[in-house]
Amino acid sequence: MELVKNHGFSNSHPVVLMTFFIGVLGVTMFHMHPVFLLMSLITGFIYNWKLRDRAYVKKQSVFLVVIMVTTALMNPMFNHAGVTILFYTRNGNPVTAESIFYGLASAVMFAAVILWFSCFNAVMTSDKLGYLFGKLSPALGMIFSMALRFVPLYQHQIKQIAMAQKGIGNDFTQGSWIQRGKNGIKILSIMVTWALESAIETADSMKARGYGTGKRSHFSIYSWSFRDKVLLTWIVLFFLAMLAGGVEGYVQVRYFPSFRLASFNGAHSLLLICFFCLCSLPIFVTRWEEYQWRCLTSRISTSGIPDKITQL
Repeated sequence: MELVKNHGFSNSHPVVLMTFFIGVLGVTMFHMHPVFLLMSLITGFIYNWKLRDRAYVKKQSVFLVVIMVTTALMNPMFNHAGVTILFYTRNGNPVTAESIFYGLASAVMFAAVILWFSCFNAVMTSDKLGYLFGKLSPALGMIFSMALRFVPLYQHQIKQIAMAQKGIGNDFTQGSWIQRGKNGIKILSIMVTWALESAIETADSMKARGYGTGKRSHFSIYSWSFRDKVLLTWIVLFFLAMLAGGVEGYVQVRYFPSFRLASFNGAHSLLLICFFCLCSLPIFVTRWEEYQWRCLTSRISTSGIPDKITQL
């Protein structure tokens, strides 16, 4: 299982985190401007690199490269719109520069969205999602939290069942196709039986604890800090600036019939800075807290406190 490093920005209030991801993903998916897409891709990769284990990020990068290359190559094969014809295929279909540009932009957009959703899955734990949706609909929030818990639990359990069956000679990866199918069905049957028994035990436990007999009480480990309020204010301001710029057409881009970007001006530069600050916010916050931590540890080491503790 990959290591997830929860520190810095990821320790912010769940409302701050959800607002940030909604803003970044919304701009990334609905603004096809190439500069904004590259910003989102690079910052998403850096933040994912700080959150995840190195081996996981490398494996994910290979997958993203395959997705990007496939998307960039497939679009010109099926989309022949555009006025700049580069060459014709054997069946007479034109390959245009505009379709290639759009394919590249779509590939970068898909990769950036996948990276930010990877960061979302690492940061937004089941407790945070339960806190966000629990007050709106307590039953729905509880079901959602339980579903998130069951996914890794079932994955772990089916691996244990498969290993146990392999130990007694019922390996679904060896033998003929018929034998593999029988062993796989047997493992699935055991898994379903275990899941039903686990569901009954969960229902009995909830009933014994009084679930559904009265009004539910709420307990939260999350509280608003001054830092959370400042971060939320900046996120909302950056997102509103991007929204206003999109409505006014400052980040407009046209791929068909000819490729055309909006004219570069002061408003365009301001929007670029706003989006860069929005995407880089978790990286800056995390780096700032790491810097503060290094300063504190340096002060402790120079003050001689560790030596005094050792002497005691």
